[in-house]
Amino acid sequence: MAARTAIALGALGVLLMWWSDTSAVVSTGAWVTDAGRLLGLLGGYGMAVLLLLMARIPAVDRGVGTDRLARWHSFGGRYAIGLVVGHIVLITWGYAITAHKGLLNEGVELVFHYPDLLIGTIGVLLVFLVGLVSAGAVRRRVRYETWYYLHFLTYLAIYLTFWHQLANGAQFVLDGKFRAAWYLLYGGSGALLVWFRWLVPCRRALRHRLQVAEVRREAPGVVSILLTGRHLSELARITEPGQFFRWRFLAPGLVWAANPYSLSAPADSRFLRITVKKLGGHSAALARLKPGTRVFAEGPYGGLTAARRRQSKVLLIAGGVGITPLRALFETLPARPGDLTLLYRASRARDLVFREELEAIARDRGARVHYLLGSRDKDPLDARALMAAVPDIREHDVYLCGPPGMTERAHEALTTAGVPKRSIHHESFAF
Repeated sequence: MAARTAIALGALGVLLMWWSDTSAVVSTGAWVTDAGRLLGLLGGYGMAVLLLLMARIPAVDRGVGTDRLARWHSFGGRYAIGLVVGHIVLITWGYAITAHKGLLNEGVELVFHYPDLLIGTIGVLLVFLVGLVSAGAVRRRVRYETWYYLHFLTYLAIYLTFWHQLANGAQFVLDGKFRAAWYLLYGGSGALLVWFRWLVPCRRALRHRLQVAEVRREAPGVVSILLTGRHLSELARITEPGQFFRWRFLAPGLVWAANPYSLSAPADSRFLRITVKKLGGHSAALARLKPGTRVFAEGPYGGLTAARRRQSKVLLIAGGVGITPLRALFETLPARPGDLTLLYRASRARDLVFREELEAIARDRGARVHYLLGSRDKDPLDARALMAAVPDIREHDVYLCGPPGMTERAHEALTTAGVPKRSIHHESFAF
């Protein structure tokens, strides 16, 4: 809520900036032009917000959740592009009306004769390219790595369009304090992005020097990777059970990919552990890693932690390899005997990961584990089954992790069973 309020207040500030520097409008051309300027200011503000949303600021990331920030970034990108398109159309139209020219002639005049507008146009075209690649129909056909690196063009695009705003925006040309505010907005956003996205991970990589210690088979197509390094107690202090890192393994074919995997056990001074299921070329290659392979880790990220908890009783619902963050929470969430329950969904008994570990934790803590086995065609995660397994389910916080289809059905079943939406905690890696 605080993050959304801050974004809304920033947008209100942009509106007030436009209003305070807009004189009386006396013609149709001026009306259209001023509307275009307003959309341009909001679009420029939106671009800065997009940078902040993906800066991976720890307090924001944990408070909002990485997946929710990614969705806000995606929605915000669409709105920003729409504002930019509206700005281009209205500015060109308004100038054309005032100059008594055609739209095409006026557009050519603006691009080639106004300060920094040519490089601004190149920036806008780059924004459109990134937006096209990020569209659902295209995104599903593009490799993750291709999409990821094309996304870096956004930074170049924002840099190119920034100078056009200062050179041509009436508010910035006429008022030094607004120009200073715009420098602060973009400079601050860029500084936070560079610090948290690059400098902090590089510093930690040099400090901890992570490397693969062991690759251990857990179930068919599932392996755990144990990582060791230096000063891991420092990393453990800032990492909460339920969080994930983006892992880049410095091995042939894997260097260019940084994929998110949760810790499947609480971090400690000796090891970090992730558990991966073979779902594609990258995850399959991890099973062949050799001990000693260097690893670059960005994180920790994510908000699926104990901080979201509000009730004394907790239900964990895992599907498949989605057990990984919940296994760490199952071991560490404070709970009295009988107040902690794990429901683990899998197709077959042999697909269950960490079965012995989970049962040992349950015995030590007085917790309960229920295995829900069966084909995906007959999903037992309906409201009736949940209430049968956990009769007082409405009094629980629920942590949910698994494949998208399973989590959607489980979320629907939980709300049908009467669990308030604010008590259902879920984080997706589909970003």
